[in-house]
Amino acid sequence: MTETLTSPTTRSSVAPPVLGGLGLFTVLLGAALPLIDFFIVNVALPTIGRDLHASEAVLELVVAGYGVSYAVLLVLGGRLGDLFGRREFFLGGMAAFGLTSLACGLAPSAWTLVAARVAQGAAAAAMLPQVLATIQSATEGPRRAKAMGLYGATAGLSMVAGQVLGGVLVAADIAGTGWRSVFLVNVPVVVVGLFLAARAVPETRSQRPEPVDGPGTVLLAVSLLTLLVPLTEGRAAGWPLWTWLALAAFPFAAWAFYAVERRADRQGRTPLVPPSLFALMSVRRGLVMLVPFSIGFSGFMFVIAVALQRGVGLGPVPAGLALAPMAVVFFAVSLCGPRLVARYGTRVVTAGGLIQAVGLTLIVLAALRSWPDLGVLELLPGAAVAGAGQALQLPVLFRIILSEVPPTRAGVGGGVMITTQQSGLALGVATLGSLFLALVPGWGMRDALVTTLLVQLAGVALTTALSLRLPRTIS
Repeated sequence: MTETLTSPTTRSSVAPPVLGGLGLFTVLLGAALPLIDFFIVNVALPTIGRDLHASEAVLELVVAGYGVSYAVLLVLGGRLGDLFGRREFFLGGMAAFGLTSLACGLAPSAWTLVAARVAQGAAAAAMLPQVLATIQSATEGPRRAKAMGLYGATAGLSMVAGQVLGGVLVAADIAGTGWRSVFLVNVPVVVVGLFLAARAVPETRSQRPEPVDGPGTVLLAVSLLTLLVPLTEGRAAGWPLWTWLALAAFPFAAWAFYAVERRADRQGRTPLVPPSLFALMSVRRGLVMLVPFSIGFSGFMFVIAVALQRGVGLGPVPAGLALAPMAVVFFAVSLCGPRLVARYGTRVVTAGGLIQAVGLTLIVLAALRSWPDLGVLELLPGAAVAGAGQALQLPVLFRIILSEVPPTRAGVGGGVMITTQQSGLALGVATLGSLFLALVPGWGMRDALVTTLLVQLAGVALTTALSLRLPRTIS
């Protein structure tokens, strides 16, 4: 009787956390920083190489070290946020991101920069999963749909804007900092973000916090490392024996991870990545589509940056600005996504794939027709159309994947989704980037670019076909 009388009072006295407008802006700022930093170095790599006397293999590690560290630790970051509090981990991760960005900007040597980039990726992995988990836990209904749409728009815009911003900062050479400014610019942004987060981001955590799965964490790290490290570093290193041994070990590590997680689930313990999460059709099919989409996205960004700078001879600013139409259109179209999904369902994603294919075809035709005079004007129609197509896919995919994940597992669900995306981004540079660079010596820059874009076009056809298997509506 006592419980009956007191429980309503208890429930009413504890107000659920609410993420307001300023809080949403702050966590989206935290979501933008890691993605911007994955792409911001693409146009800065030639300058970094000259200044630090770095070989191509070491420059690959500047990109891969960040991406692999980020991908390996994301799920763990989500679990720790669920366990200890997402706001605290968001603040700690953002502060660490600012400090490691400062270390990158002040790096005296190439290997110091690589080490700082690995640490920066780890900081990003602590911060980013808390964004999605906070949105899932502190919003509901139309507000959640709007917040997820804005998250998707922010993610896509950040990936394109990072490359544009990198070119502008390198060319501006602010106070003689050159390439260092692409990292140092994070520091004042982080200071502002910490101030806003302390005021506006509510504390949320899982109502049933789950302990860290040690064996699962180690095996997931081994699985991702044996796949991503040899693929991202192999071509530049000349494919030594260790790369083949690592790739051969990958399927065994992945099988061991799955077996350990499944056994933990059956024994009533809490695995790092609960297999039951993949029983949700929205999660399973959404993640399968996210992989080829992310591979194509990052591969395109890397290849176009190299082609415009080394092949066409553009400077960092024109090379970056060539993708500005893609960024502007992506952001504008993604804001219309929630209304379009409400009216047409997830077939919006299929339409986006078809539109992206048209945009890529226009870019291929521009390269064939205008090379080597390929610049902003020549790329504008294709970049704008491709950006519109991507905007109808990525934000909606994020909503689909997380639509049925319970709030108690918001951190884990967000971590799994972003790990999948980040692994795809790293694989895009490793696969499409390596293909492009391998073709250049024999085929020339233009034909290598066209061939790589045609391979990406095949990937877009795959994502479009996979989109037909998505749930028709988003719950």
